[in-house]
Amino acid sequence: MDLFSRSWAALRRAVAELPDEAFERPSGCAGWLVRDLVCHLIIDAQDVLITLATPADTEPTVNAVTYWNLVEPPTGEDPLDALTVRLAAAYEEPRLLKFHLDDVGSAAGRAAGLADPAARVGTRDEVLTVADYLSAYVMEWTLHHLDLIAHLPDVAGPPPEGLARSRAMLEEIAGTPFPASFTDEDALLVGTGRRAPTDAERAALGELATRIPFVLG
Repeated sequence: MDLFSRSWAALRRAVAELPDEAFERPSGCAGWLVRDLVCHLIIDAQDVLITLATPADTEPTVNAVTYWNLVEPPTGEDPLDALTVRLAAAYEEPRLLKFHLDDVGSAAGRAAGLADPAARVGTRDEVLTVADYLSAYVMEWTLHHLDLIAHLPDVAGPPPEGLARSRAMLEEIAGTPFPASFTDEDALLVGTGRRAPTDAERAALGELATRIPFVLG
């Protein structure tokens, strides 16, 4: 739960410090500008608040790793993705996006800190403990932090411990470790299809190269 808070705080801080012109730059999410990504983070924060307020009394059906499903790569035709772009444009000014993310995001962070780690919550037709739910979101925050800085090299990246935990989760999903020569950031970017592997990386991946990307949904 502490790692959730640190990863989320670092991502929100990075957004808060962005200059206005950065919001019109492309993000690491195909087809999304930085402003679209920030709008998605607002929706994510709302989802955290909703889930933490949705108690469940049945046995968990997933944990922090199995919460993630492997899905087909996005085509750009998903209506929710299109809605996010329209919502982002409706904010018009970056300061409004920053304000809303700080407002809802801070509330999500406080709610996470107050939640009982052993309590069970329901989301996406699944049940899991609060601790597992927040652990799963370390992956979400870390990947989207990498998306945020994809074309903004001067912006601080995600915490090293969040990168390491996310890599470990991705390796559990993959059922095999990434080569030791890969940094945590490279393992996440290549493993989730955010960038193509170099020839040297592809050779190091071996059979695993035929199975990437692992697109999480």
